[in-house]
Amino acid sequence: MTLSLDHVQVAAPPDCEPASRAFYGELLGLAELEKPAVLAGRGGVWFALADGAALHVGVVGSGFSPAAQAHPALRAADQGALRALAAALERAGHPVRWDDPLPGVAARFFTDDPWGNRLELLC
Repeated sequence: MTLSLDHVQVAAPPDCEPASRAFYGELLGLAELEKPAVLAGRGGVWFALADGAALHVGVVGSGFSPAAQAHPALRAADQGALRALAAALERAGHPVRWDDPLPGVAARFFTDDPWGNRLELLC
């Protein structure tokens, strides 16, 4: 059996949509996807990733807690794009934490979304 990634979801508190669009859409440059009508009333926002995958920001109605260890890893095209993204995140108040590269990874860092969910960005 061969599996591929369809989507990854990060959790967010109610009324997260404006901050989702600002962070994932404007800052990270992800295109927003229209949610299916059957799910639109639940809140949250979906964004397109490469190769047909998606990143879903899902609303947690009560007891929201950010993911401090579990995280999606998003790949930039090259080191120039990754460094530009790191600079943009820093300017927007999202500190980056550079980490050691892994085999097959030229550079990588971690940052947090507006609700404290951990994100890894690499190239």
